[in-house]
Amino acid sequence: MPEDWARPVVHWEIRARDPEAQRAFYGALFNWTIGEGRVMNIGAGIGAPEPISGHIARSENPGVILSIQVLDLRATMDKAVALGGKILNEPKDLPQGPTIAAIADPEGNRISLIQQ
Repeated sequence: MPEDWARPVVHWEIRARDPEAQRAFYGALFNWTIGEGRVMNIGAGIGAPEPISGHIARSENPGVILSIQVLDLRATMDKAVALGGKILNEPKDLPQGPTIAAIADPEGNRISLIQQ
């Protein structure tokens, strides 16, 4: 058997009580083209940063957090609020890293925003 390597994330899913409302929110907020039907497919974005990575951290609120790179952090946060989302964390500069913030979608799912 050939040697294996670190396995990449190849799919993610947003589960929603109101999928149509979530489709409208994410489509408007991130310029995503989202399909219709029972399973609403979302295509890959263009120009993702390299390398893409993830981590596991202890939390009293388990779940999955999407990290989305945006062109204008403040404008995206304001747009999220206008679309029914909520600001969870104001922008913060990470040591030797990007500027990040956090919002919640209309159903309360946490999304990290990363300044491009």
